[in-house]
Amino acid sequence: MKNQERLLQVIRSPIVSEKSTKVADKHRQFVFKVLPNATKPEIKQAVEFLFNVKVRHVQTVCVKGKQKRYGWVWGRRIDWKKAYVGLEEGYDIIFGGQ
Repeated sequence: MKNQERLLQVIRSPIVSEKSTKVADKHRQFVFKVLPNATKPEIKQAVEFLFNVKVRHVQTVCVKGKQKRYGWVWGRRIDWKKAYVGLEEGYDIIFGGQ
């Protein structure tokens, strides 16, 4: 198993949106914002370590930062990476309250 400190840093936050909720209901996948240099095996181990679940597969997407305007100056948001994590049958992750 990887260094536990590294595993705690790999997953930055869950992405809770309309699209991610649809994906979770239909395909049993959960979406996370992860470190840009995280690998699929690291993401799998981190999710299994943090949430006590069995991961079936991991798909990653590198999201390019949008070009935005800040007053008169044009700037660019940073690039980031998200991971779609599919769970084995019988496992679930509950982010909110109950």
